[in-house]
This record gives sequence, C-alpha cells and structure tokens, in this order.
Amino acid sequence: MEIASVTRIEEARALSVTWTDGRTARFHAIWLRDNALDPQTRAANNGQRLITVLDYPEDTAIETASTDGQSLSVCFSPEGKEASFPADWLAQQAYDCPVPPTRGWTGEAITRWNSVLSNSIPSTDFTAVRTDPRTLAGWLSAVRRYGFAVMTGLRKESGALLEVAELFGYVRETNYGRWFEVRSEVNPVNLAYTGLGLQAHTDNPYRDPVPTLQLLACLENSADGGDSMVVDGFKAVETLQQETPDHFDLLARYAARFEYAGSDGIRLRSKRPMIDLGPDGELRGVRFNNRSAAPFTDIPYDDMPKYYAAYRHLAEIIERPESEISFKMAPGDLFIVDNTRVLHARKGFSGAGSRWLQGCYADKDGLLSTLAALEETLPEAAE
Repeated sequence: MEIASVTRIEEARALSVTWTDGRTARFHAIWLRDNALDPQTRAANNGQRLITVLDYPEDTAIETASTDGQSLSVCFSPEGKEASFPADWLAQQAYDCPVPPTRGWTGEAITRWNSVLSNSIPSTDFTAVRTDPRTLAGWLSAVRRYGFAVMTGLRKESGALLEVAELFGYVRETNYGRWFEVRSEVNPVNLAYTGLGLQAHTDNPYRDPVPTLQLLACLENSADGGDSMVVDGFKAVETLQQETPDHFDLLARYAARFEYAGSDGIRLRSKRPMIDLGPDGELRGVRFNNRSAAPFTDIPYDDMPKYYAAYRHLAEIIERPESEISFKMAPGDLFIVDNTRVLHARKGFSGAGSRWLQGCYADKDGLLSTLAALEETLPEAAE
C-alpha cells in the first residue's frame, strides 16, 4: 500500500496521511518524532529506543513533509531532525481510529466460538509441527484465534508434553513442578487428582499473574468417562452481556478473590475481576474457578446479592450444552488452552481402567513471539 498524499495540519503539530486505498489517518508531530526509525533513535540490531521522551523538544513540530509513495519523509523543528517512515509501517501503526463502541470488544485475531466448532476442532500432528514451520505457524495461529487446539502423535512417555511447550517457548514451573500428574490419588492436594467431574474453570486464578497457557497430554485413558471439555470464556461473557448487561458490568467492575492452600508452605492469593477489561474496554481475560474462590470481600454490601446473581448467571451460561466442546483423549493426544480465556473441564470417570494425564504451564508471550517471527519469515503462513 502506498501513500497518496500528506498534509500538515494543526499549525504543523500534526500530519494527515492518505493512502492509495483511500484510508486517511492523522499523526501528531511528537508521536512521529518519538517513533523515528533512524539509527540515532533506534538500535539497528534490536529496534530498542536510544533516546528518552525528554531528549527532544516538547514543542516539536513538522517543518516539512513529503512522500514518494513508498515512504513518508519528515523534517522536525526546531531540531532540524529528518526521519523517514515506510508507508506500510505507518499504516500498521495508525492510532487515529474510532473508539470501540462497547466494552468487551476483541481484535480481529480473535474468533469466539461455541459447540458448533466441534465439527472443525483445530488439530495437527506433532511430527508435522516439529518438522514443518508452516504447520507450526498454523497451529499456533489457531491457538491465538480460538484459544485452544489439539495435537496428536506425541510420545506416550512421561514428560513428553514439555517438547510441545518448547516448540514455542518455555515451561513455567510452579509449586506443582515443571509438570504435574492428573490421576486419582489418596488424600489429593487438588481435586483435579480425583475421579470427580470438574466444572469448567480457568487454572490457578490464585496466582498473579496466572499461567497464560496450559497443556494437557494423555498417556493412558481406559477409564469409563473422563471426557475433556472446553468452553470459550469470551463467548460466555459476550452472552452474559447480551442477556443482562448489568451482570457483565458487575463482574467487570468488582474484584473477586481466589486462594490456594493445599500444600504445606504454599499460600497463594489474588484479587482480580472475573471479567478483565483493558482501559479502552478490550476484553483481555476471564478468571472463573469456583473451587478456588475465596470469600468475596470487595463488593459493597448493597451490590453483593446482585453480584452473586451475575456470578450464577455466568456459571449457568458456561454449563449450557451449546457452550461446550467435548472430546475423549487417546494416549499420545494433547490439547492446549489459553488459560486467560478458555475454560476446561472433565466428566467424572469410574475406578475401572486408568486415566493418566500430565499437565504443564507456559506463557502466551512466547507463543505469540514465535508466531510473529514465523509470520515475518513465512508471510504465506499468516492468516
């Protein structure tokens, strides 16, 4: 995309840029100066800024501006500093955009889903992902878009799931270790280590920050029952907002409390809203885990009954059959969830047979970093 024209506006304190596709955006002079791409402003090897916000004049203005279509050339006053900005880069960084009309919005990279996605669960084979960068990019892209994906063909050996986490980042070690066992135990420190069914939940809400990715791999599964389930928390809170906007607002406005004290020497606590919104109203995360909820003490007395009504309403939406996708894992299968978005659950299973899963945590920044790097080197792999 090329630049068609540039015009100084607001007494040279800003520029209006028009691209050949008709799109127009305004840029303040001080923003352009702060984001100059020249070697004196940015380190060539890593892109980090070499100046501070105090190293250029507060009254920075645009002395001249021109374009050859491929880039924008600017001279700033009073410094006399010259800088050039590629047309595509400038379009990607444009901030002169409409304010999102409602709270709870998400970007174009996110697709919310319900049980209909059961017909097209994103899945791939471990060998293909490990050997083909395009397949890896496609799988990571599915995690970014849907918040979960499945993988088959893992080694049926203890710890094999770490090889998946290491495809895109690093294992996040916790008090449960680098990985943890999910099977029945006597006197379990966590209800996950029983044959009980588990309500859909996000993991470790008592941590701050929470592990943003969870991986679960199957080594044995001959038990009757124990199907895995996933629910899109973003879709659930969207439904909540549509059905009762006040319930959405209550769960976004007030913080819930979560805690874990199941092991000696461990006392984990956090205070966060169940619906996490950014300052601009972007839906950034969901925390929902009844097992780990501590007494709520941050909701005013008069709002507590309404808060519980909202809490129950969200729980009811999460448990609707149309909200969930269920599947039975076979040995060598793995699934990954964005733990800030997708809730996971399991159905109860009997004492007959065996069900042995292993889980580990990782962080989403590593996954998104690896995906971004792949999309740069393999543009055709981008969505």
